[in-house]
Amino acid sequence: MTTILGVDPGLTRLGVGIITKGAGRSVSLVHVDVYRTAITDRTEERLGALSRALGELMDQYTPDLVAVERVFAQHNLRTVMGTAQVSGVVLALANARGIAVSMRTPSEVKAAVTGQGRATKNQVGTMVQRILGLDSIPQPADAADALALAITEAWRGVAPSASPTAGETPAQQAWREAEARAKRPKLAP
Repeated sequence: MTTILGVDPGLTRLGVGIITKGAGRSVSLVHVDVYRTAITDRTEERLGALSRALGELMDQYTPDLVAVERVFAQHNLRTVMGTAQVSGVVLALANARGIAVSMRTPSEVKAAVTGQGRATKNQVGTMVQRILGLDSIPQPADAADALALAITEAWRGVAPSASPTAGETPAQQAWREAEARAKRPKLAP
């Protein structure tokens, strides 16, 4: 059995979902929750609270893998910054515990769980409910999204290897290549 923690990062609402993967595509719910922070608190207080809660969760359930939603540029800079900061906290906590991390795009998660990369939040929630045999859709949507991340990792993940690019999807390869291009120094004309 493999224990997988899915994290839907957010500064105001952070979804966490833990599943176990059995034989084949068999997955079972272990834990789901949403951690919240007050927008009136300072950013460092919010990140500290989320860090403590996530650290305790990782120590309690000792996941084998952590699947985190990859941050994409959004129109709201404040939202993307908070999401990126929380993602950094998750990565640091997993690294400190020696837990492998996988980053998944929203469309990749939607495609894995629903069969279509442009699925709605409700469609994702409904499929998470069906896949895990739950009585209702996990609420709020951050909880269902975290479980969808964990399910995606269970179904599409690859064991960590010596090569950091092994098992990447075409979208992940394109993302990595774009990041590498952005880091290259610009040549003078």
